[in-house]
Amino acid sequence: MTVTLKDVAERAGVSRSAVSRTFTAGASVSPKTRAKVEKAADDLGYRPNALASSLTTGRTKLIGLISNNFHNPVFLEVFDLFTRCLQDRGLRPLLVNLTDETDPENSLRLLQQYSVDGVIVASSTLSQEFPLAFQTSRIPVVHSFGKFAHAPRVHVVGIDNIECGRMAARTLIARGYNRLGFLGGPADATSTVDRRTGFLEVIEAVDDVTVSDSFATAYSFDAGRNEMLSLLRNTPADAYFCGDDVLSIGALSAIREAGLRVPEDIGIIGLNDMEMSRWQNINLTTIRQPIPQIIDSSIDLVMALLEKPDHQPEARLFACDIIERGTLRPLP
Repeated sequence: MTVTLKDVAERAGVSRSAVSRTFTAGASVSPKTRAKVEKAADDLGYRPNALASSLTTGRTKLIGLISNNFHNPVFLEVFDLFTRCLQDRGLRPLLVNLTDETDPENSLRLLQQYSVDGVIVASSTLSQEFPLAFQTSRIPVVHSFGKFAHAPRVHVVGIDNIECGRMAARTLIARGYNRLGFLGGPADATSTVDRRTGFLEVIEAVDDVTVSDSFATAYSFDAGRNEMLSLLRNTPADAYFCGDDVLSIGALSAIREAGLRVPEDIGIIGLNDMEMSRWQNINLTTIRQPIPQIIDSSIDLVMALLEKPDHQPEARLFACDIIERGTLRPLP
């Protein structure tokens, strides 16, 4: 049978409220009473009921973690880090899949049913209407991997995608490529728009370099592969910024199937530096997104919002680095 708070109180010889205070963070209880309660709980194998304690504290410690791109392997890394870091800080992640969801109100109703204390929107493709829906309902929310703005409407933690596009263009030009291609994710995704903007900005200022652009239907292996297969039916570029590692790996598969070599025939640079990119048979040159730092900062911010929900929205940006591997020819 389940051991109850009443059982612990009787064994310790204290009131049930004393047991409740012992297991409530910040509650007042004498050291003597605490010792008696903890010993009784250990003897009986009692563990506090988190859901029951939320009725007393008004806090569930549930943090909604929502995303919409479960086909991209990088998000397995993201979810792994987010869930472990939330649990390490005494919070409980509630993972929600919003793939194909277009109405923010549906996700809002779902998470309100669970009385979440806060929400982290972990997506570069969900529109800002999703985090705004939570903010309007006075649920603390942070948009991780969201679109940067100098005056954000919600809290955003991520990278400068425009600067990443610039970095990719400079890297390809420095290696002597003069027919460049941008292979982005969905054309309406803010991350795709910003990465393309930065990429074209640098190229348009350089003579004797041409550029083409194309878009995959999703940030996925199959979408990247299919788009590259389509590009190879005509005259492909000398090098591509694929805008995402999983697109890059799909593109690599198509290029090699066509009997072409990377980087001798076509160069590829990605973005993220997910674990798979380091595998010897892939060895992808990419732009590293500092995912652990973004996740730590997102959790710091959502915890701060739990204490001060009216904190003015801010944008926290983290710098990215070029990771040299084997899918671009070396510098001349």
